[in-house]
Amino acid sequence: MRKALLAAAVLAMMATPGLAQSYRFVIVPKAMNNPFFDFARDGCQKRAKELGNIECIYKGPVEHEPTTQAQIIQDFITQKVDGLAISVADVAAMTKSIEAANAAGIPVITFDSDAPGSKRVAYIGTDNREFGLALGKQLLKLRPDGGRYAMISGGPGAKNLAERVDGVREALKGSKWTEVGGSPTFCNDDPALGVQQMTDLRTAAPDLAAIIPVGGWPMFAPEGFKAFASKSKKDMDAGKFTLVVADTLKMQLELLNEGYANALIGQRPFEMGMKAMDTLLAIKNGQKVPQIIHTGLDVVTKDNVAAMLK
Repeated sequence: MRKALLAAAVLAMMATPGLAQSYRFVIVPKAMNNPFFDFARDGCQKRAKELGNIECIYKGPVEHEPTTQAQIIQDFITQKVDGLAISVADVAAMTKSIEAANAAGIPVITFDSDAPGSKRVAYIGTDNREFGLALGKQLLKLRPDGGRYAMISGGPGAKNLAERVDGVREALKGSKWTEVGGSPTFCNDDPALGVQQMTDLRTAAPDLAAIIPVGGWPMFAPEGFKAFASKSKKDMDAGKFTLVVADTLKMQLELLNEGYANALIGQRPFEMGMKAMDTLLAIKNGQKVPQIIHTGLDVVTKDNVAAMLK
């Protein structure tokens, strides 16, 4: 009788929500000085709070440094966290880190930037080829007359950015647009460097008709971006120079609304952070999860930017 009562008590404790298995999940961005990832952090923390039995830990390199990212992940492996969600800065480096986590019994998913040949369980984020296609198609829609264009990318080892670059080229293939030599430039996710590269591109090619940053970095330095765009404003208003930029953070929407860009193609980082927690929890609960979870895109122009700002 006593054993039966004890067994019933244990079962009751296990069924009590407050005593459910708790987990420490980590979300590792490429760089913590990139405001894009702040939204992934916020989504992660919101979902963790809603679930109640999850702690969302947010930590990555201050700047875009693949070696530092790998070391941070190794530290979390040593701490025996329960799951990792990584935005891959460098595919080769992260493939090794993911293998180490896997060997330690820690499930890994990727978000924003993938390492598809690794032992990650799933990828959550944008279809980056479609993202690049959307950027290129938007430029073609705004300026079917064509001209010379250039792209700005982040880190050369990031697969998601390479896919965006390829998507832009695919969208513009066979059109009247031609890419300048030296494109894309790589700003390593540094906003100030991204602005400087835009200036350098226009200086090197005075007839440059468009710039497409495949990430929002130049706009993440809003004053610097505004200073650059102000010098080109007359050409932008006359339809001689066009800026189609990735991402739709508030500062970017405000710049577009003020006429300092022509269009934005946005991702959904907040949703990435939320889905990362759901996916890692499902894995820990022994559930099968989709290998690819796309979070969609938003196209913003002067026609709908006011609505997006509300």
